Amino acid sequence: MMKYKEFSPHIWKTLQENLERVLAIDPEPIAAFDADGTLWDFDLGETFFQYEIDHKLIPLPKDPWEHYEELKALPGGPQQGYLWLAQIHKGIPIGVVRQWAQKCIDDAKPVPIFSEQKKLIELLLSRGVKVYIVTASIKWAVEPGAALLGIPPEQVIGVKTEIEDGLVTERQHGVITYKEGKVHGLLEHTQGKHPFLASGNTEGDFALLSSSTQIQLAVSAACRDEKLFKTESWLQQKASEMGWLSHRFIKD
Repeated sequence: MMKYKEFSPHIWKTLQENLERVLAIDPEPIAAFDADGTLWDFDLGETFFQYEIDHKLIPLPKDPWEHYEELKALPGGPQQGYLWLAQIHKGIPIGVVRQWAQKCIDDAKPVPIFSEQKKLIELLLSRGVKVYIVTASIKWAVEPGAALLGIPPEQVIGVKTEIEDGLVTERQHGVITYKEGKVHGLLEHTQGKHPFLASGNTEGDFALLSSSTQIQLAVSAACRDEKLFKTESWLQQKASEMGWLSHRFIKD
């Protein structure tokens, strides 16, 4: 299993000093993290999609990945593709979908969680910070990953459809939690309270990081030949320009 670089002493000092400063004026602060590429080194939402394909759990188009990518390439952004990954569960009991998601992550163990992010979340939770995960993946796929970090399902904010009589429907429920949608989704859950700390890894997380009142932590782990490298590099550059914290989990 890959060993990831630790946060620098400067990052830890900045995180801890700001945490103490916030706790002095707010006994119940909140923090927000993106999921895929920020907390763990894989895309849990797409891993779940592949798991369902491999196990033939749901009816899908002939080439499901091609269909998904075509939806993401539509004018207006990839939101329709993200929503479709929830809609394909139409008619399935939500409890069954959650069982599949748990089995998926059980099969994926050891999950490549970034140990420094795990340590940070453990610190935040120990001090009474309410930690949210805000993801463009479907909520149900990410919940078992969140549980590995001590975060309950009600604090996972992701793409989902309405549930009716215990069954998944095709009707979108809430905003698509991508770009500005991440901020809208988070603030709906927090009654308008902004996080004091936000962390993400791509351009899609820029709005979420910008919503933080104290700490913005941009992370990255993609290699130059991986599809996330360009968008992660964009966020790293923005972090540099804006004086945010930034960290590469791997050595270039």
